[in-house]
Amino acid sequence: MKNKIFTHKSRISQIQREKKFNHKPKCLWLTGLSGAGKSTIAFALEERLFFEGFFPCVLDGDNLRSGINKDLGFTEKDRAENVRRVSEIAKIMVDSGLIVIVSLISPFIQGRNQARSLFSYGEFYEIFIDASLSECTRRDPKDLYLNANQGLIENFTGLTSNYEAPLNPDMHIFTEKRNVNECVEDIMNKLIF
Repeated sequence: MKNKIFTHKSRISQIQREKKFNHKPKCLWLTGLSGAGKSTIAFALEERLFFEGFFPCVLDGDNLRSGINKDLGFTEKDRAENVRRVSEIAKIMVDSGLIVIVSLISPFIQGRNQARSLFSYGEFYEIFIDASLSECTRRDPKDLYLNANQGLIENFTGLTSNYEAPLNPDMHIFTEKRNVNECVEDIMNKLIF
């Protein structure tokens, strides 16, 4: 059956999309521990870009796990599949001319590298949203660290499951002593839209 699948190419070129949207499409991949600030920054960045005339969209890990990825658990295999699916969706959206902001723990270097490999040079930016484990535990907006420490959550990234921090991210943002607007400003100043 696999040999019966034929991919189709859009009749709209990347250059046409860039002219229409007045920006280069890209994927901004925010990775970090739960509670580091990924979703908060992602949605603030989306809002800033939108009101400055860009066409952004957020793919948030929790939102995706309540829909397209609700069949996945938190084993290493399921986490890899989660990242694979999200990166495929992000690629389709970037090919459509959008600025895609992915907010996903994506704990393994290999998965993030596979995501990057789908994109052309200059389309993918890995942004490490960094806060110490103690700060993430203090923030704990969903009581996940509390529940994981009580043994109620298995395979919890940062405690009972490994997080492989990016070795050479395109951006590294420490959120402990910076507010959301400062973090968004850092991204806006670094990237060319």
